[in-house]
Amino acid sequence: MLPVVMLVHVGVFVYFGLYRGVWRFASIPDLLRIAKAVVVGMAISAVVIFMITRMVYVPRSVIPLSALLLMFLLGGPRFLYRWFKDRRFYDLAGKNALIVGAGKAGEMLVRDLLRDHQGQYEPVAFVDDDTRKHGREIHGVRVAGAIERIPGLVKKLNIDVILIAVPSATSSQMRQIVDLCEPCGVPFRTLPRLEDLVSGQASIKEIRDVSIEDLLGRETVKLHWGSITDGLRGKTVLVTGGGGSIGSELCRQIAGLQPARLIIFERSEFNLYSIDLELRRTFPGLTLSTVLGDVCDPAGVNRLLKAERPAVIFHAAAYKHVPILETQLREAVQNNVLGTWTVASLAGQYGCQTFVLISTDKAVNPANIMGASKRAAEICCQYFHGASSTRYLVVRFGNVLGSAGSVIPLFQQQIARGGPVTVTDPEVTRYFMTTAEAAQLILQASVIGEGGEIFVLDMGEPVKISYLARQLILLSGKKPDEDIEIVYTGLRPGEKHYEELFHRDEALVETGHPKILLARSRTVEKEVVERAVPTLRQAAMDTDDAKMKEVLQTLVPEHAPAGQSGGKRRVATQGD
Repeated sequence: MLPVVMLVHVGVFVYFGLYRGVWRFASIPDLLRIAKAVVVGMAISAVVIFMITRMVYVPRSVIPLSALLLMFLLGGPRFLYRWFKDRRFYDLAGKNALIVGAGKAGEMLVRDLLRDHQGQYEPVAFVDDDTRKHGREIHGVRVAGAIERIPGLVKKLNIDVILIAVPSATSSQMRQIVDLCEPCGVPFRTLPRLEDLVSGQASIKEIRDVSIEDLLGRETVKLHWGSITDGLRGKTVLVTGGGGSIGSELCRQIAGLQPARLIIFERSEFNLYSIDLELRRTFPGLTLSTVLGDVCDPAGVNRLLKAERPAVIFHAAAYKHVPILETQLREAVQNNVLGTWTVASLAGQYGCQTFVLISTDKAVNPANIMGASKRAAEICCQYFHGASSTRYLVVRFGNVLGSAGSVIPLFQQQIARGGPVTVTDPEVTRYFMTTAEAAQLILQASVIGEGGEIFVLDMGEPVKISYLARQLILLSGKKPDEDIEIVYTGLRPGEKHYEELFHRDEALVETGHPKILLARSRTVEKEVVERAVPTLRQAAMDTDDAKMKEVLQTLVPEHAPAGQSGGKRRVATQGD
């Protein structure tokens, strides 16, 4: 009966693909496939033998014994061969690595490290807060305890590098881990964030330095992409200031939503060229128009809107640098106020469906020209609501991590030069969010608003700028006040200690999205706005700063320069 059994098993093994497997990478699925093939093969063999001989000459015990021997003789050589090929990698003397996180990501990381031909890291131990894993082993690497043991294990096990394998960690959890790693005196690395792994933008093998975004970033924003896509797909969308930090990220997000046409209006030739080049490379099927122009040029804006008739306008064009604008009142008024008035008025004239103004937390109780001009822009936007079928919306948020001219690139440049890092005041705090999060929430607000609202993005907890400076120094491998000095220079013109996202007279209302709140804003009489704007325009033409300040104060009576109030204001809370 042996020829019969062999013939049957060859057919079954071919069917189950046992001859297609690569022995070098034999694994549990291969073992399961062998087991299935053996069981099916022996069952068919038993039936065939029974049909031929009624099992007269074949002892019944031969069937299970043969199955066990086949599994051992088929599986054993495969795994012995894999062990032999992998053995030299396990023996390579790389840097002793402590793995933080014994979950799926940690298991995958250790498996990849053990297979690494270069043997850069040798995993020595895991730490994980899940007590059920303590004392267990993963690929021969022991889970030595909770993350609090990191400093002790680094000394005990002669750890050369700490690898953080918790891609789903929140910013607070990451800060806790980093606080334990920093005193150890060894470098620490992390895996890409979970959203990057899921989207395919990063691999589990891409170990990188911990970034400030890991410590300050927040949980992944869950958006109602269906409503956002429905609101923009097949429509002509215009983004003013589309070459800036927020404007360019808006363009990237919109480009993936299949608009009929995306128009980018930008005054910086280089920024316009850069975003045009990027979008045409990333979205080859996108219908894209890039227009060099200035929102302060009514004739140019009129020509653009008359020709293109955009259905949605995101108005991101604005000056934003607080200290510079303190001495550039005319430019702030022209760009931030009159530019907004021009685009907003023409949006209604040419039948735009939705106009979204990108505003700032500095517009609340403004202590500087920049904030006052942006609050005046909000008022201009609200003025046009109801005058046409256009929905006018305002979206207000705080600082964006890594945006052009922001504090993080400045600190990084100062650290690269060897310091000092300049911080205005140890008590100064600011709100932060990532550029992608800000852009996505702006898109979400654009489809849930009915018109006339001011939406406030949930910025989380404010962060001390001094903490930000210290963390950036530590992440660069240096020690604050030893390798890199931190110097406090005092508040700059127009700065205040705390920023606020809404005025105490603006009642906050929840929306359909947990990260977006609605501020029931104060209204300004239309007659006041109608008198103020022409006067501002004439004062700007006459370069009459005194008159512009007077009109701006009329529009924004809560504007109080920082020097008049010591730079400090009470932070409004939702209960206000």
